Amino acid sequence: MTISFADSVIAEFEALSKDAARVQTETLRRILQENGEAEYLRNLGLGGRTDPGSFKSCVPLVTHSDLEPYIQRIVDGDDSPVLTGKPITSISLSSGTTQGKPKFLPFNDELLDSTIQIYRTSYAFRNREYPIANGKTLQFIYGSKQVHTKGGLIATTATTNLFREEKFKNAMKEIQSQCCSPDEVIFGPDFHQSLYCHLLCGLIYSDEVQFVFSTFAHSIVHAFRTFEEIWEELCTDIREGVLSSRITAPSIRAAFSKILSPNPILADSIHKKCMALSNWYGVIPALWPNAKYVYGIMTGSMEPYLNKLRHYAGSLPLMSADYGSSEGWIGSNVNPTLPPELATFAVLPNIGYFEFIPLERPQGEELENDASIHYIESEPVGLTEVELGKEYEIVVTNFAGLYRYRLGDVVKIAGFHNSTPELQFICRRSLLLTINIDKNTEKDLQLAVEDAGKLLAADKLEVVDFTSHVDCSTDPGHYVIFWELSSDASDEVLNSCCNCLDLAFVDAGYVGSRKVNTIGPLELRVLRRGTFQKILDHFLGLGAAVSQFKTPRFVGPTNNKVLQILCRNVIKSYFSTAYDR
Repeated sequence: MTISFADSVIAEFEALSKDAARVQTETLRRILQENGEAEYLRNLGLGGRTDPGSFKSCVPLVTHSDLEPYIQRIVDGDDSPVLTGKPITSISLSSGTTQGKPKFLPFNDELLDSTIQIYRTSYAFRNREYPIANGKTLQFIYGSKQVHTKGGLIATTATTNLFREEKFKNAMKEIQSQCCSPDEVIFGPDFHQSLYCHLLCGLIYSDEVQFVFSTFAHSIVHAFRTFEEIWEELCTDIREGVLSSRITAPSIRAAFSKILSPNPILADSIHKKCMALSNWYGVIPALWPNAKYVYGIMTGSMEPYLNKLRHYAGSLPLMSADYGSSEGWIGSNVNPTLPPELATFAVLPNIGYFEFIPLERPQGEELENDASIHYIESEPVGLTEVELGKEYEIVVTNFAGLYRYRLGDVVKIAGFHNSTPELQFICRRSLLLTINIDKNTEKDLQLAVEDAGKLLAADKLEVVDFTSHVDCSTDPGHYVIFWELSSDASDEVLNSCCNCLDLAFVDAGYVGSRKVNTIGPLELRVLRRGTFQKILDHFLGLGAAVSQFKTPRFVGPTNNKVLQILCRNVIKSYFSTAYDR
């Protein structure tokens, strides 16, 4: 009997996950053998040893700031073995939305291979539940600017480092996910033109589309918010076979000369379906009838977009993509039938060496949700030593020069696939909102916005996007929440929303400080429509890729330009009276 590609990939993963402890030891040995001549490891006194005990006793836990001087040397052209035995081939840039500027991170062939393995693994499990035939994928993916560093290395976003690799493209074809759009659209010089053309290509090949994908849920929601505004123009292009004049990039126009021809029957069909939709509910299955699911990263900072994404997806299942970061991949979604809010990710034990810092919640701080906690840390444990139901911060050692690198992500052990753990993402560990003894994370902010957003539902309004800021120019300082709404709301409703936001932060430090007025009343600032588009455009101008973009949920002093954009676009402001006596 012939074994299918998906079955062979699953069999390989099953073997790895059954022997995860041994695979981890072997993976660490390979990493240290390949990179033993690196200056960083030599200076720590490993002396060629590759066992976990020696590694942990010699190599300290680090953050990006600890490795930044070494990475900067590589960026500036030092091709000696600084962090790795072999030279680093290119540099990945993080999105930069958190700190206001991107981080430099080393990228090499081993990270490319681990990405392909992650993608193959999740595809195999997806395809077992939702089989797809040979076809195309409507992918909202975008290359970003590629610049050369002082040392001559290409520096670009992690996703662009993948998209430009022929090895990656061939692997994607192998797992039946050929993008509808040609490379000229993916690597187009202008995001708005590329988005328009992604939608146009998707409509041209509408009967062949098997699923809809983007790296982040935000990009899919943004695409269909845009579709609501431009769908008639897209129909005109298809009907007449002439590309819109809004597309000025010669490379894109040349590519479309080969795929766009007059098709009034298809244009009329699309027009009729769009006119029949109620408030664009179910637009994806209506226009792409053979699509099986919608796929992308939907956890963490992407959760606020799930309601709108479900609206567009209608009956189609949403499936959260794999777990990783610009630093590298960690786990694959091998339980694709779980809703995104419950998604888990099985760690692949051969793509890196993983440790977990146990995080304990102090007595008296057990809350009903995942609100911010001041965690008590213990010594890191190995991949197979974690305990069910407990929370940890992940520490990564990979083939690209990161050793005992703290990611800052808090995860819960939701179960085990054989002997490898399945992780549930909880939140970023870093504090967002804090003035004195209060501690509130991105998860706390998300829950507060969800609670207050329910008050808008009666008026058929929704929060398009949101962020936050701590204003210490007042005495006492206070939280500021910025909202962009889908339409205008009454003062009465927004005052109620403001009070609800204030009461939704249940951290004991915040509540106590509000009661004694060492933190002032929360302020809700309502923004002009299109403000978050301006923020996106700002980051794109800095070289970010929209497929890697995450709305900054906290705007601090390092993001001064973003704060200026927000403040210039405030149209109304409300202060909470929730704690007034």
